[in-house]
Amino acid sequence: MTRKVLMKGNEAIAEAALRAGCRHFFGYPITPQTELAAYMARKMPKLGGTYLQAESEIAAVNMLYGAAAAGVRAMTSSSSPGISLKTEGISYMAGADLPGVIVNVQRGGPGLGSIQPSQSDYFQATRAMGHGDFYLPVFAPSTVQEMADLTFTAFNVADEYRTPVVILADGMLGQMMEPVIMPEAIDPATLPPKPWATRGHEGARAHNIINSLHLDAQKLYEDNVRRFATYEQIKRDEVRVETYRTEDADIVICAFGAAARIARSAVNAARERGIKAGLLRPITLWPYPADAVKALHAKALVVVELNMGQMIEDVRLAADGAFPISFFGRCGGIIPTPDEVLDEIVRIHEAMEDEEGR
Repeated sequence: MTRKVLMKGNEAIAEAALRAGCRHFFGYPITPQTELAAYMARKMPKLGGTYLQAESEIAAVNMLYGAAAAGVRAMTSSSSPGISLKTEGISYMAGADLPGVIVNVQRGGPGLGSIQPSQSDYFQATRAMGHGDFYLPVFAPSTVQEMADLTFTAFNVADEYRTPVVILADGMLGQMMEPVIMPEAIDPATLPPKPWATRGHEGARAHNIINSLHLDAQKLYEDNVRRFATYEQIKRDEVRVETYRTEDADIVICAFGAAARIARSAVNAARERGIKAGLLRPITLWPYPADAVKALHAKALVVVELNMGQMIEDVRLAADGAFPISFFGRCGGIIPTPDEVLDEIVRIHEAMEDEEGR
């Protein structure tokens, strides 16, 4: 019988990473993700792995670079300002085609901001996770179960495409406790070999060199073109999205992560009032599920985010003017209630009725 366990979101990520074969974790404490690192500190030594609290976020991400180059599954985690410090190293990893998992349990910003939940790092994760021409797959869980499942998936995607992968959560999900069914653990020794890794070979092959520096412009051009061909494959094969009651919806809420939980409750309440509302929840923020937005037959779309409006830009690009798009958001750690989102749905519904009545 599959057993459910009650776990905090941060700890679910850590346990799923261990079950996915991660045996090397490098981090630095920062609220609200510290429980993740603390869990790794307790568990990793018992599995013969390496837990290392680095002297800084910059050191931690470069340790991740080194471990990934050696061909092992490795991970780091932080919260918003800590991720900003890691972005140079993440860019180096992307330039060297190194797999690894980076977890951002977001807090309010900019600057030190607050330790309250936020979704204000959307732009950073999807557009500016470091300098240069590259993208990273970005997963946005909305439940503790998904915190576990998507972490497990992230390691597989990272290895398959030789790319860093981001788990973009937030303080609310990180601190929340829910029942979880954990993925079956795998033995790291059974993972596919990585012939490109910088490991001992006893003269059996040429030396492998991991590097992101190309002084020859043609070589850098060719590497970028090859990498973007990989990104096109990721766009084709790795998009994930959930639609809820959108088939006949006149008003569709588009929300991700913790905001989607609030929006789902508001959609159910709107349906009880006879308003045809639905929810589109992107699970991958990059690649973005643009085709799912295009496929909607709604009369209006409302983007709900815990920020001042970031994902809405991707929604507008995907919709391409097909229907009106409005924004409802809160920032600074303020969490909107389902009733507040419902009020927005009702307001739009009444405005549509007034327009149709003219």
